[in-house]
Amino acid sequence: MKAKIGAALLLLTLIMTGCKKFMDINDNPSYPQDVRAEILLAPIIFHMANGYAQDQTIMNKFNQSIMGASADDASKVWERHGFRLQSDVGGVMWRMVYFNHGRNLANMIRDAVENEKYEYAAIGYAVKAWGYQMLTDYHGPVIMKEALRDQLSFKYDDQKEVYAQVRVWCDSALYYMDQKSPLDYSANLSSERGDNLFRGDMGKWRKFVYGIRALQYIHLVNKSDFKSKYADSVVYYVNQSLASNDDDASVKFSGDKAETSSVVGPLYGVYTSSYYSRAGQPIVSYLSGGLRGTVTAPSRVASDPRLLKMINRNLDNVADTVFSGALPNVTNSATIIPSILGKIVGGVYEGKFIFRDKAEFPLMTYAQLQLIKAEALFIKGASSEAYQAYLNAIRSHMTFVNKYINTNGETAITDAQVKAYLASSEIPQTSADLMLSDIMGQKYIVQWGWGGLEQWCDLRKYNYDTTIFKQYQPLSGSGLQYQAYCYRVRPRYNSEYAWNAKELDKWGALDPYYVTKPTWFVTKDN
Repeated sequence: MKAKIGAALLLLTLIMTGCKKFMDINDNPSYPQDVRAEILLAPIIFHMANGYAQDQTIMNKFNQSIMGASADDASKVWERHGFRLQSDVGGVMWRMVYFNHGRNLANMIRDAVENEKYEYAAIGYAVKAWGYQMLTDYHGPVIMKEALRDQLSFKYDDQKEVYAQVRVWCDSALYYMDQKSPLDYSANLSSERGDNLFRGDMGKWRKFVYGIRALQYIHLVNKSDFKSKYADSVVYYVNQSLASNDDDASVKFSGDKAETSSVVGPLYGVYTSSYYSRAGQPIVSYLSGGLRGTVTAPSRVASDPRLLKMINRNLDNVADTVFSGALPNVTNSATIIPSILGKIVGGVYEGKFIFRDKAEFPLMTYAQLQLIKAEALFIKGASSEAYQAYLNAIRSHMTFVNKYINTNGETAITDAQVKAYLASSEIPQTSADLMLSDIMGQKYIVQWGWGGLEQWCDLRKYNYDTTIFKQYQPLSGSGLQYQAYCYRVRPRYNSEYAWNAKELDKWGALDPYYVTKPTWFVTKDN
């Protein structure tokens, strides 16, 4: 009788477990119950997109790429480069690395190595490298050597050490990519319950790892040996990385309900708040002739065909092609500046550009990497090669934008429009005319909506220089919460300030001005 009851209870448990959405396969991510790599991979990849996208709402405010239409100080404080006291807002990637990934990722790697599931081991190390790279670029010093130990307080490691360890994890990923699993896992990897980034294409995972290395090295432009050492590394790793838009690293979503929606789609809800949902004036200006010309707001359609595809028209003049962007530290008009989510049709947002429920969410793109290659070559003095990479990026981003157009009434950018744009006054016509501001302006456009952390790295490494970022709105006085621009986000409040204050004090993180201190990659220190 006891055996029958036990069997019935087991069956009921399995049925109930099967009904749960895949993101919650383990009740407690800190102590996962099912540690098979095949089960753990899908939620791990989901949280790559989720953790990053949620904290990107904060980065967007530093970047002025997407801002708010709210009078609440809880929204505006980030636009002043401050932060909300006693709040976990801005701490989702911290949770991603240590909790959502945490032991799930460690157990996935362990199971994969011990049981010769080498694809999963390679992916696991690639995800780990990416996660810590994102985390240190966002926070600066983070917990690395003591991570996941059973203790309440942890020592921090400085950014230089984390950068070095990320490269080690990249090498581990590449090592396992060269191993051959005795069993075939391709069916699981290519399914929705497997690899929702590359569907098990290990060649693309290899390119993704090289892309992590390239992006890391481009952050080091202020180091004395960048020209002689790191610039060549950027070019080398970009050349080994994404070869076309087909290689773009984008997390996939079915989008039929909130649980399966894109993390920036209307159903998921991150951008339905008026705190975070208005395109900033810089992107509107860049797309309206502001790369090399002077823009008068509100903007009208310019030579850049991406404007109509990426940005929504003003709500008070939908019959005309008029565009306005949000400004920092003001209550932007919600009745004029539209949501990035598009029009409301039948009581729900229609979606626009990447901000649609079924759209893939990019983590790294070919156009982005071509621009960091152009940047490195330009700094090195190789203007002809830099110019070619710059043009490659523009052309590929036009194709990228076409991938995300709404099929309900929107038309694709044509070859003729691309040709006309490249011949316009917004584009240098020779390599001799190419400037760093041209490259970084295009990079701002290319990364808009998804590449917020890399954009913030750009702004910080060039110290918010408005001769390089020509449409960035300079802040001063009361426009800055702590009289300086932000260079790091403080650690997650409820875990670190409650349990790890002694360690925070060692790093000066109890001082609110901590966020204005440049992190290692920004400095000249090697």
